[in-house]
Amino acid sequence: MTTAVSILPAQQLAALNEAYRKAVARKRLKMMLAAAVFIAALVVAGIGAEVNLRTLFTYFGNFVSYFDRILTLDNGQRVWTDFGEWFWGWKQWLKLLAETILISYVGTLTGAVLAFALNFFAAQNTSPGPWLRFVVRRLLEFARTVPGIVFALVFVIAFGLGPMAGVLAIAVHSTGALGKLFSEIVENADMKPVEGIRSTGASWLSCMRFAVLPQVSAGYASYALLRFEINVREASVMGFVGAGGIGQELVVAIRKFYYSDVSAILVTIIVTVFVIDITTGWLRAKLFGKEARA
Repeated sequence: MTTAVSILPAQQLAALNEAYRKAVARKRLKMMLAAAVFIAALVVAGIGAEVNLRTLFTYFGNFVSYFDRILTLDNGQRVWTDFGEWFWGWKQWLKLLAETILISYVGTLTGAVLAFALNFFAAQNTSPGPWLRFVVRRLLEFARTVPGIVFALVFVIAFGLGPMAGVLAIAVHSTGALGKLFSEIVENADMKPVEGIRSTGASWLSCMRFAVLPQVSAGYASYALLRFEINVREASVMGFVGAGGIGQELVVAIRKFYYSDVSAILVTIIVTVFVIDITTGWLRAKLFGKEARA
């Protein structure tokens, strides 16, 4: 079946084309102005932060040569030519890596429990009162705003060197981060079941237990697994301030210029993070009924 295509008069078509060209020109002008403002802001920020491109390009060779040194054994050969010499301390490193993972696990679990206890008070649709919501939100903001390594340094000064400082630092920071994420999940929950249970005379705690929690538990678990993956990396860095784990061995190797040891420890950490990333990604996908993707 043929259909008729209407053709506008030339004068009207020319007017439409002119309006289209003007609209495109205005859009391009806005994009160019936005790009100019962005570049200007970047230049001003670079000057304010004392970013010197000349220094960057002058000493960039040192950055490249450092990687060349950490991939070279003491005998001058490449590290992959003798894995026995490269990973000579693998037993000690794996022990410290296991300590790092345990620090992350205990800290994440503690933070997740505290975040679970506080997030219902921070969510706008479930908090018993505005004053309580305000206090809990500020508390969570403080916990996640201060960097974890700063908390680790404070706890090292308070409790001494060792894993305890790392566990406490990760627990505090995870409480703030997960509390924020958990409360956002709760705020997106359907409140009709809550109204239904509340109409029976149930308490606030019962409404949270039977109406809200079944909707958000999968999201809680997913974010907790993601946070555990992040905390493994953070725990590796916290060793720099004496908070336990493989980070302490890494900073010693860096300070003593044990170049091949630095690369071996880094490879160990990277492989561990890869494995944890794939595993937690698979678990998160299973929670939502989807296929895991590497």
